Amino acid sequence: MMNILIVDDHPAVGAGTKAMLEQEGDMQVDVTHENENVKSLLEENAYDVLLLDLYMPGMNGIELAKKIRKSYPDLKLLIYTGFDLNTHFNMIVEADINGFVSKTATSEQLVTAIRCALRDEVVIPLHLLKQLRRSEACVSTTSDSDEVNGFSLNEKEQSILQEVASGFTNREIAQTLHMSQRSVEYTLTGIFNKLNVRSRTEALFKAQELGLVSKS
Repeated sequence: MMNILIVDDHPAVGAGTKAMLEQEGDMQVDVTHENENVKSLLEENAYDVLLLDLYMPGMNGIELAKKIRKSYPDLKLLIYTGFDLNTHFNMIVEADINGFVSKTATSEQLVTAIRCALRDEVVIPLHLLKQLRRSEACVSTTSDSDEVNGFSLNEKEQSILQEVASGFTNREIAQTLHMSQRSVEYTLTGIFNKLNVRSRTEALFKAQELGLVSKS
């Protein structure tokens, strides 16, 4: 029997997904609507797969996955979301997540994504596969010890950083780049992680040092 935990703050989504998966016969599913409950559930049960909602109050699915991974390195973690994954694709990969699946997926697609994760395989939508071919701007810096650290930002991340350098707020950046404010915020979080910084000011300073944005 495969044990699955769904972490989703929408009760209807959790209940519907549970019913869908348990039709398989070899899947036992638990649901929690509070990410604060995940720690105790993991201590009490031996789960094979976790489905984590991307957007949740307090801690998003990617942050939760990183926290879980520290204590459960072999647990299969899937991001389960109704949002477009284009903006978050790099963040998901860097968070060492085993895959992702849309909440609009069919029962067959959802089950396939879970079974593939257990085989260390990932189902990638065609539009995301094509996105992987896009060129990225890369800058390398050499430290005093001659160790090379590579930094890579895609076009969207560069555009947002340039808007930050121009002094625009997240809301203004969203309007300028025709994105949602939430997408801007999550993309900025990804930039912070790549540059190993904690704020817009630190990110801007480091990006200017690396030549990723022009100095004003």
